[in-house]
Amino acid sequence: MEGTQAKSTTMQYSAAVMRRAERAVRCSPFYLKLLAAMRDHSVSVPTIAEDSGAIKGYTQKPLTDVSTERELMWLASVGILRREVDGQGLTDSFRLTPLGRQLVEDWQNNGCIEKRASIADSLQNAVIRWLRLPDWLV
Repeated sequence: MEGTQAKSTTMQYSAAVMRRAERAVRCSPFYLKLLAAMRDHSVSVPTIAEDSGAIKGYTQKPLTDVSTERELMWLASVGILRREVDGQGLTDSFRLTPLGRQLVEDWQNNGCIEKRASIADSLQNAVIRWLRLPDWLV
């Protein structure tokens, strides 16, 4: 066998998918530090919830377990996160998907690390979240 090299493959996402993912993260109560941690390992809801998440710099303010899970599940439904599974089924831990990894890398490389959502972004995200609109419609 001649020298084979492992190639890093990055999935190509449509502009609409990337915009929706960026907007969802900017509208979330989480900081990039949490997403960067999720790139390397799964992070559990109790690690993010209550005072723990705020102390670690993962959240803007302390969140309840229920609020934390609800926000993480929205990011999972957008395609940024996935829930971890073990031999017993679903766990309370989440980690990044390839889309989430690309988003974090883009933000770290382009310096858009802690950009917050505009009012228009917040309204659009709320409507999409409430109605569960598909990417192609927005």
